[in-house]
Amino acid sequence: MRIVVHGQQAFGKAVLEKLLERGENVVAVCTAPTKEGKPEDPLAELARERGIDLHQPASWKTPEALELMKSFDADICMMAYVLLFVPEEVRNAPKYGTFQYHPSLCPLHRGPSSINWPIAMGKTRTGLTIFWPDDGLDEGPILLQKTCEIGPDETLGDVYFKKLFPMGVDAMMESLDLVKAGVIIRHDQRLDEGSYESWFRKADAVVDWSAPIAGEYNKIRAANPAPGASTTYKGETVQLYDSARADGDGTPGEIVAIDDGGVTVQGNGGRIVLKRVRPAGGDKQPAADWAAATGLAVGDKLGQ
Repeated sequence: MRIVVHGQQAFGKAVLEKLLERGENVVAVCTAPTKEGKPEDPLAELARERGIDLHQPASWKTPEALELMKSFDADICMMAYVLLFVPEEVRNAPKYGTFQYHPSLCPLHRGPSSINWPIAMGKTRTGLTIFWPDDGLDEGPILLQKTCEIGPDETLGDVYFKKLFPMGVDAMMESLDLVKAGVIIRHDQRLDEGSYESWFRKADAVVDWSAPIAGEYNKIRAANPAPGASTTYKGETVQLYDSARADGDGTPGEIVAIDDGGVTVQGNGGRIVLKRVRPAGGDKQPAADWAAATGLAVGDKLGQ
């Protein structure tokens, strides 16, 4: 089967690596153009290393882009993390069309921050979807889905790199095997039962120490490592990363302990132990080091 891999970054590279490991016939790789002054995309690098036909169109909306996809004479296109819009005629140019990976259980959490939002909302399960994209945003019939647990202390990085990334690579291979076997599954998404959220931005991850602690802890987890939750100390922004829950009552925002394990902050209904932070203009560092460098003391308050 003649395969086109369209994707980018580490996930696109991992999908291509797995296809080549399996001995699949990858006839072309498509990825986003390399930006001036930026390193080449890992997927593009691998394609060059392996001598695979590589294309990086700036847009898929042109007649030339359609002719390019047609020229591959492909049986299937596998989209592994694609941000550019791809029109229907381009998606349908391969014999069996195009399927795509999305890291949520569609129709829930469609959109660009589909891993952050379930964590921020306190959900305990998420998953991935392989679907046949249409012109909507993460819409289109579903080919395959997989689920996984969101642990109570797991971060965005944990859920993606330890679960949805490797599960996604395997699901792309499973989907390819279904297509090769002639099993073309297309379950309609029930969009009225789903949700779409836009980017999970820094403004969505500002910790409010007076709000219920569970929700604020979820914000920190959902933003670790990106975009990074934040609070303030003496008017300066401090980004928050690795952290843990702890019991205790007191005044929200107040520092109640500082030790080698981190900085413990009182919240509403419990406490959060900050273990790793990034002060304004600085690098990520242990919270205890930040406390020592700034003179942070028990009784000081964050969020002011």
